[in-house]
Amino acid sequence: MNKRRFKQGLRDGVPIGLGYLTVSFSVGIACRNAGLDAVQGFFISLLNVASAGEYAGLRVISADSGFITIALMMLVVNARYLLMSCALSQKFSPRTPFIHRFLVGYGVTDELFGIAISHRSYLSPEYYYGAMLSCIPLWCLGTVLGVEIGNLLPTPLVSAFSVSLFGMFIAIIIPAARRNRVVLGCVAVSFVLSYLFHTLSFFSFMSDGTQIIVLTVVISTAAALLFPIKEEDINKK
Repeated sequence: MNKRRFKQGLRDGVPIGLGYLTVSFSVGIACRNAGLDAVQGFFISLLNVASAGEYAGLRVISADSGFITIALMMLVVNARYLLMSCALSQKFSPRTPFIHRFLVGYGVTDELFGIAISHRSYLSPEYYYGAMLSCIPLWCLGTVLGVEIGNLLPTPLVSAFSVSLFGMFIAIIIPAARRNRVVLGCVAVSFVLSYLFHTLSFFSFMSDGTQIIVLTVVISTAAALLFPIKEEDINKK
């Protein structure tokens, strides 16, 4: 095991984990409002590690829906992680065993994907394990605390906790955007198109998850066609 990479992942994951600790408070409150206790909330966060997916699932649980409905809802809401996993798989060396790819797939989140994809060289599985170990326990802990004491906190404070995750994600993508103009252009275009998709009534039939998937496919395809990376550049890296 590469201990140096593991420790680096632990270190890089700490800011994300602290953000998860605060954001998952609101997930815990949603669990409590859905009639779940702290143990159930803990396992929901442990097995999902996805705020949007957990919120959607809790809404369906609150509506007393069946297992099939819950499964379909989770598949649609979390479908963007399929795209992230495809992109992340190419960051690993071709010699990386399947078991490492399988285990890393459990911890694919927006923020962990952000720090992993920014690596210029091949990604070490140990690095990702370290980052997961810094983040996932804090995500679960925040959910438990939200179930137990979340309703005792002022509503503005809980809302402020949720906003912190967006600021953290921006901090992750800015360094990559500064290094590469293509990435900067993709980020800017994604901001503009996301705003248009969210505000124009023409796209109101799409859920937030569907909009993310459509924009990801369109923008990444356009970038790959307009600004392809040469094979020799990939081998050099």
